Amino acid sequence: MLERFAEDIARLTERLVAIDTTNPPGRGYAACAELLEETLGELGLPGTMRRVDLPGRDPRFCLRAEWGAGPRALYLHGHYDVVPAQSPGPFEPRREAGRIFGRGSADMKSGLAAMIYAIVALRDAGFTPDGRVVLQLVPDEEDGSRGGSRWLLENHLLADPGAIGMLTPEPTSGVVCNASRGAITQRVTVHGRESHVGLLHAGENAFERMLDVAAAFRRLRDEVAEHRTAHAIDPPQAGRSILLLGGVASAGSGFNVVPAQASFTLDRRPNPEEDLDAERARLAALVDRFRGDGYSIDVETLQEAFSSASPDDGPLATALSDSVAEVEGTRPAFELCPGVLETRWYARLGIPAYAYGPGLREVAHGSDE
Repeated sequence: MLERFAEDIARLTERLVAIDTTNPPGRGYAACAELLEETLGELGLPGTMRRVDLPGRDPRFCLRAEWGAGPRALYLHGHYDVVPAQSPGPFEPRREAGRIFGRGSADMKSGLAAMIYAIVALRDAGFTPDGRVVLQLVPDEEDGSRGGSRWLLENHLLADPGAIGMLTPEPTSGVVCNASRGAITQRVTVHGRESHVGLLHAGENAFERMLDVAAAFRRLRDEVAEHRTAHAIDPPQAGRSILLLGGVASAGSGFNVVPAQASFTLDRRPNPEEDLDAERARLAALVDRFRGDGYSIDVETLQEAFSSASPDDGPLATALSDSVAEVEGTRPAFELCPGVLETRWYARLGIPAYAYGPGLREVAHGSDE
């Protein structure tokens, strides 16, 4: 049934990839949303576009389209923003050996095209849904969903009371992700006092003080790594709870100047069994201990996301597994996603939510996506 739409799906994917929707900062959002709105209209699925205005940011746009009637609703949800690329090349899509290469080809513009044409294929085949299929297309997934899913949730626009489930086509390498980790991402800045290197005694070295703080966080890193999730994940080593230090770090203004400040990022990724509030408090307590010893420290929160989990044996999970088995010949494994997923916004409302989509996780965000 979908074969006759294969070229349409590929062509829409290429058109979407060619629009640079890098986030941050969120460029190209209007052009991409307009293409999606235009495509939905041409396919007989007119949608509603909502403009989201946030302080200090260009406008964001959320699209929603529905097919069918009735109180029950299955949500097909995807994001159109992508992570930054090192050059313009990834925004020039190319086909090689039956694959489309380009930024967002896996994560997740091919998924958007697949969702849209899945609805069209079912409709054109004469299928009548018992309820509605709701297509939700959003920005800002790559940096916390502030102008996308989070905004919809906070404004009571994310899901109807009749929602029976949500599917998102993240590239999952053939598995179904029924759970995802949370996230607490912070920038820790330690302050000192600047002076000429020849007057070392007059300064306070913020870099050395930062090393003290980072050493304490390393001990906490080893402690949280002892916690393992009960959810399946491959490889098993990835089941450890995570604290990454120094993804970004900086210090000082010159080699011959005592640094007045030094900073590093930390990225805490709790497993679904861990409590986000408790983990945030553990991080804050460690910083407060150093403040009590006279250290001047600022903490900026860059991202927070709660974890989520949905059953692997509920009605939607079973239907998804049956469908994959019919096409692929084998049932998919259900696993914990090692990162953060948009499923969390629906799971927070008690709606079963799953990720399954085209593409490989290991090439998403990479130069050969």
